[in-house]
Amino acid sequence: MQFDLFDEGQNEILGAKTYAEFKEALSKSGCARCALSESRTHIVVDRGNPEAKVLIVGEAPGETEDREGKAFVGRAGRLLDELMKEASFDTDRESLIVNVVKCRPPENRAPQPKEAASCAPFLKRQLELVRPRIILLLGATALKHLIPDKGDFSMQEEAGRFFEHADYPGVTLMVLYHPAFILRDPRKRPVMMEHIRRFKDYWDKMACVSPSSKGL
Repeated sequence: MQFDLFDEGQNEILGAKTYAEFKEALSKSGCARCALSESRTHIVVDRGNPEAKVLIVGEAPGETEDREGKAFVGRAGRLLDELMKEASFDTDRESLIVNVVKCRPPENRAPQPKEAASCAPFLKRQLELVRPRIILLLGATALKHLIPDKGDFSMQEEAGRFFEHADYPGVTLMVLYHPAFILRDPRKRPVMMEHIRRFKDYWDKMACVSPSSKGL
């Protein structure tokens, strides 16, 4: 945990012993650690099941998410649900969906490095409390901020590939195209669907080894 001697509000959030306590504290915190707080409607913590062991990480809330206070409930989120359902995976029941930053950037732009850094302690605490076995990174922004030593990369080469990283011991990571990209270029939908099925096959094999791993 990354405590700040001069920020009691942040320390209360990061000191939460359970995920439910963390979520309530962050949601009600009125966090103003970066400029995104000036235009947000809600702090968007997540959507899904915190007991599940698949964590899906996007980049930032959009307009619908900001209005409703839930992650991935706009067009991109509905497409993600649809694609996952095709692979017999229920995002609300079998995963927890979060973002790199918890407040909507203006005009839905990608979060800036300082904004992501301000939110990083909260994302790290989510990881500590959920203890996922698989992390799905949606798009280049999620990959860049969770794996900062990645350097230059091509999404075409990274998407659909399983890997491990020293920062996340015991966790398998996989990069997927962001569903917003599929909305812009539907020709990539079959490719993303192939990647999702690859993830689901891998996850089912993990679940057979450890039947409780789905957090159901």
